[in-house]
Amino acid sequence: MNPGQSISSCFRKYATFSGRASRSEFWWFFVFQIGTMVLAALIHEIAYYLVSLALLLPAVTVSARRLHDIGKSGWWMLISAVPVLGLIFIAWAAKKGDEGVNTYGPAPVPPVAQVAPGAQ
Repeated sequence: MNPGQSISSCFRKYATFSGRASRSEFWWFFVFQIGTMVLAALIHEIAYYLVSLALLLPAVTVSARRLHDIGKSGWWMLISAVPVLGLIFIAWAAKKGDEGVNTYGPAPVPPVAQVAPGAQ
């Protein structure tokens, strides 16, 4: 997914906890969220709080769907509330998702078909 597709996907599924989210969807939304919050903080403190509140639910849902992609329950995102253990959540978010179908549904990105060298 490109950045625009990832961000729009998160807003379309802003309250959808079911299903799976690809790494690109999660990380592009994360970059968008941080950038938007920094810009809002530069404008005014109230703008920062409003943007943070507006992006909270989409961030939580994409995090839950990202964990679903690696076969974990969305409740595992609570581990990020513990300072050092939050690094585990980052590692899981960066991990490649399960191929094919898992307990939470089909893969968000179909596997890329590999072409044998020399074959057209």
